Amino acid sequence: MVFFLTKRLIQSVFVMLAVAFLAFSLFRYVGDPVSQMTGVETSVEDRERLREDLGLNDPFVYQFVRFTGDLLKGDFGYSYRTRQPVAEMIASRIPATLELGLVALLISLLVGIPAGVYTALRPRGFATQSILMITLVGVSIPTFVIGIMLIFFFGVQLGWLPTFGRGGTVSVGGWETSFLTIDGWRSLILPALTLGVYQLTLTMRLVRAEMMDVMQSDYIRFATARGVPMGRLYFRHALSNTMVPVITIIGLQFGGVIAFSIVTESVFQWPGMGLLFLESIRFVDIPVMGVYLVVIAFFFVLVNLIVDLLYVLIDPRLRISDVS
Repeated sequence: MVFFLTKRLIQSVFVMLAVAFLAFSLFRYVGDPVSQMTGVETSVEDRERLREDLGLNDPFVYQFVRFTGDLLKGDFGYSYRTRQPVAEMIASRIPATLELGLVALLISLLVGIPAGVYTALRPRGFATQSILMITLVGVSIPTFVIGIMLIFFFGVQLGWLPTFGRGGTVSVGGWETSFLTIDGWRSLILPALTLGVYQLTLTMRLVRAEMMDVMQSDYIRFATARGVPMGRLYFRHALSNTMVPVITIIGLQFGGVIAFSIVTESVFQWPGMGLLFLESIRFVDIPVMGVYLVVIAFFFVLVNLIVDLLYVLIDPRLRISDVS
């Protein structure tokens, strides 16, 4: 186990360095931050002085080494647009994005796993065909269209739920949470549904495919011949062996929900990291954009490490050498 963790941690370090290099390289070509920070009345000398103060005239290698070294020290620099510490800007937005992603993931799991099991056990039923058709439509519609439809129906026509913003929040140990206020939950429902519909479809179809495959295996037939109760057969033997690939997808889904919540946050003006990233692109705020991608990569690396560790806990037959 120690060797496995060490190997994964070393791999994670190289992944983070690669992401930092790509982020720092790409964002050098998205525009000139000095032009966004100054007006037409700014002289050429003042522009060059600002560029020198920001270190934009330094060689690329020196800039990247400085950027990486600052990240390792926990110094994320300052925003070109607001002059605030980037760490504070990211930290203030992380709770909103994590809570949105967590609720969206729970929706996909609480609905997707039971629906996948049901459609696998009754593949020819009318309800199964209806579920498959509805989920196919849901996965075919872009996320922003789903969000606009939900806003129009529940927000505009019925007036049940707010259509933008995060609503009321409560600070708990410096963490601004929506979970402790009714207004916060009301504001969270629509964006979480928008983000969870696509994940729900993937979860359901994966569970269905894996469950149908496991039900055809020899040990399930043998357990059926021995008279094992159907409930125990389905949920203890079949479903438990289905969960290994499902856990992989769930881990990637959570990372994907965090990374790709940009569209949903934009539609609902949800004050998370995705909306901050869009604002940074607009104003060519390179430090914020770079740190955002590094933070997202860190989430993916952390989630993948947790998923690898869960493999052994879920299926004792697996060995560390099999998943390393």
